[in-house]
Amino acid sequence: MKFLGRTEQRKKLHRMLERERQTVSLIYGRRRVGKSELIKQVLRESNIQSIYYECKQTTELNNVDSLAVLIAEKFGLPKPAFENMEEVLDFLFQKSCQDSLIFVLDEYSYLRDCVRGMDSILQSLIDRYNDRSRIRLVLCGSFVDTMQSLLFVENPLYGRVDLTIDLKPMDYFESALFYPSFSDEDKVRLYSVFGGIPYFNKLIDPALTVRENITELIASPGARLENEVSMYLRSEISRLINANEVFDALARGFSKYSDILSQSHVSSGPAMVDVLDKLIRMEMVEKQAPINDENNRKKVSYRIFDNLSLFYYRYIFRYLSQMNVMNPEDFYDRYIRDDFETQYVPHVFEVMCRQYLIRLNREGLLEEPFEKIGKYYYDDPVRKRNGEFDIVTKDAKGYIFYEAKFRKEPVSAEMIRTEILQVEETGLSCYQYGFFSRAGFTAKQEKNLKLITLEKMYR
Repeated sequence: MKFLGRTEQRKKLHRMLERERQTVSLIYGRRRVGKSELIKQVLRESNIQSIYYECKQTTELNNVDSLAVLIAEKFGLPKPAFENMEEVLDFLFQKSCQDSLIFVLDEYSYLRDCVRGMDSILQSLIDRYNDRSRIRLVLCGSFVDTMQSLLFVENPLYGRVDLTIDLKPMDYFESALFYPSFSDEDKVRLYSVFGGIPYFNKLIDPALTVRENITELIASPGARLENEVSMYLRSEISRLINANEVFDALARGFSKYSDILSQSHVSSGPAMVDVLDKLIRMEMVEKQAPINDENNRKKVSYRIFDNLSLFYYRYIFRYLSQMNVMNPEDFYDRYIRDDFETQYVPHVFEVMCRQYLIRLNREGLLEEPFEKIGKYYYDDPVRKRNGEFDIVTKDAKGYIFYEAKFRKEPVSAEMIRTEILQVEETGLSCYQYGFFSRAGFTAKQEKNLKLITLEKMYR
């Protein structure tokens, strides 16, 4: 299959690998996000000889033996008899003094677990061969906490990493490259379920409908991704019960800390803080603060960042007993179909609209680049109400308010006037307004309006 997306990350890696000296690169990100495939693609595109090794969750000697086999094959040698990992690495650093060599240690955290002082061993070799080696060392791993710790001041490798890539899930635009034959509307629906994880998106079958893909991949007993979320959590979190409680509350629409705590059965506040912090580090949950009151802890909210997790806890986890005894089509019609179309997808569409604006902002395609994007909190003491606007940007000129409409009817001029009036009544002063619409517009373009169609988002 053709490699899709990750253009910027590939450029960064190539620039690092093409330097005529020793370099160290660190690549990390959540499981299934495509770290290994990115590295392998860059290796295919490079003319520099390379050794790619996926570390094993086993003993040091087993890893040493496996690497010795690779080295023998790469350099046409009899299998070397190494005593330990330090000898293996020293051999490769010496070889790189003669010819450039890319050496990848994938799932590096496994090697750290079985080799005592692994970071110190690498640090010693990096320093010893710094002036003469031409090794391009790439360390990769899925345990984000472990990989990030390599950058800490107290770690032996501190100050020796030349490039760090925290590989995030793809946005809606890059994700759609995996299913180009679907309509723009269906691309939104697919992204709302499978998100920006390449492994999930590769499984989407273009010969099936959105509903059939959802049913076959996650919403039926024994489906390929039915246990994906729970297995990933189990591998990273010791108290899975607390994580399930938090996810269940978030999936039901509770976003404030106090509401999540009261709606779940997590035993205490500290336990809640611990599980939320862990889920945030795993990039499964996102912590949000309004852009106009970022330091107010009372206004912080949380949302499920990973779309497959959101779908799983909203529909599968909650109705697992029903799914296991029902026909998959009947289960979809009764527990998923209506809520999915009227509530779930429109909610994710708002996230996609923010991604669209960020994409344009990074590419320099906006008339006025913004420095903040997110929710805007308002408090109206006269009408005794408060709330949040979901998509607001702040730039040098002021605020721009955006509204996302994933509905069958085109957005009319009357609907736009009503939305603008509601914004003005809260006291939010905007110099421009933007509207996203799945079904287009009957309203005409005006000077202070941005009208953005679904087609434009995918252009």
